[in-house]
Amino acid sequence: MITDRAATVAPTAADLAAIDGEWPLIAADLDVLDAEITLIYAEDHGGPTALDWRRLRRAESRVTRAAADLATRTAGPDRAA
Repeated sequence: MITDRAATVAPTAADLAAIDGEWPLIAADLDVLDAEITLIYAEDHGGPTALDWRRLRRAESRVTRAAADLATRTAGPDRAA
């Protein structure tokens, strides 16, 4: 029987730290997904409201800010210029 070694290895502390560092972007992406799902379901109930569209725009703005923040942090002080 052949087993996949990667499936049995737990994430390292560095892996978990990387996920933790990217979590604000992951959470912002999930907010966009949730807002998009709301828009899809709203089509069955008379269409999205202005509040639904605002929620999507705000979630997209959070993604942009989180991505910019992550890029700035990962660039490091010597590459930020």
